[in-house]
Amino acid sequence: MPTPPPADVIEPHTAPDEIETRTAFDRRLVTGSLAGLTVQGLRLDLDPVPDLTGTDVAGTLFVGCRFASREVGADLVRRGANVVPPFSGLPYPTQPSHLYTPEELAAGFAEGGFATMYDTRVYEHFRAHGGALPDVKEALGQRLHDHGVDNALADATRAWLATHGPQSVVGVMGGHAVARGSVPYRMAAMLGWELARADRLIVTGGGPGVMEAANLGAYLSSHPAETLATAIDLLATAPDFTDHDRYTAVALDVRARYAPTEGLPCSPGELSSLDWARTGGLAIPTWLYGHEPANLFAGKIAKYFSNAIREDTILRLARGGIVFAPGRAGTVQEVFQAATKTFYGTDGASGAYVFLDREYWTRELPVESLLRPLLAASPFGDLSGTIHLTDDVAEAARALIGAPA
Repeated sequence: MPTPPPADVIEPHTAPDEIETRTAFDRRLVTGSLAGLTVQGLRLDLDPVPDLTGTDVAGTLFVGCRFASREVGADLVRRGANVVPPFSGLPYPTQPSHLYTPEELAAGFAEGGFATMYDTRVYEHFRAHGGALPDVKEALGQRLHDHGVDNALADATRAWLATHGPQSVVGVMGGHAVARGSVPYRMAAMLGWELARADRLIVTGGGPGVMEAANLGAYLSSHPAETLATAIDLLATAPDFTDHDRYTAVALDVRARYAPTEGLPCSPGELSSLDWARTGGLAIPTWLYGHEPANLFAGKIAKYFSNAIREDTILRLARGGIVFAPGRAGTVQEVFQAATKTFYGTDGASGAYVFLDREYWTRELPVESLLRPLLAASPFGDLSGTIHLTDDVAEAARALIGAPA
């Protein structure tokens, strides 16, 4: 029987030797030594350009940083540093120092529509360089990018988890093809609204359908429920995600019309570590599904090239329970991928498994009949009581927030 890996293997790491902001870099630079540190994804070619000539850089790793000239990088190597420069010709950062924002993914839409968005340009590059089976250079660039996202996600969630605990993060899964304005869409949006108002951090797969709905509810959680209903009605004028330009344009319009009314960031595009639950929560999408338009309602977006890393990350974070709205093969896969973690206690205690639409999950796709006896046989005791089937959003919310986070 498999046993859970040791806690230190799966816990997000804290790395005091990693420098990811220019402020932290400048603070260390004045000490005269960067020895042994890792400097990630910084623009050291922008004013004020730092003078590194007298700085101790023995064993320093500069990864994805830009310098004023090639000679600067060469001099660092001569003095004992390791330099992994940004790869040329890539439309994405080799080592991103922060999670994406909706504004960053949508950059370029105003100028040329969906085809010129940052998100689309990266996807087209991904396709042109082998897709899921990239060439060596592209594979290295993607792996470095995804490692940077890993780091940024750990940084972004650390303060939230320290304040609210791991049981405060709730995953929402479901069909990507669920149309805006439909009953399942409205239920997922309302549940996201309820959970965010109860200080639960929503995490989704970052796609359209149920995933967009849940992040939308969290994005509008500082507004009355009537505003959420009005926003959904507006989104429903462009219900089909395959109509990329209209679908994206309406989403950007809703964002502009209904900005959150409380807990706003101090500067555009940046959310404090404790504000983002009520400004959309977290989305973790992948460019493997880049043909689907970006979900633009999450507060922070951890976008990966690797779908496998992305799926495992969502389930690792969602220790406060998971909502499964109607979906097909992908959603069923996620049900049992999550159940495996719960059965073996891989990431610690799990919250409730809430299935929206009792008829769907007991008759159309009767996963409950297999899941309940499976969890009852867990080596950690009978966990079948964590399963809840309901047609009611309020009942679903109670199952997830009935106990303190």
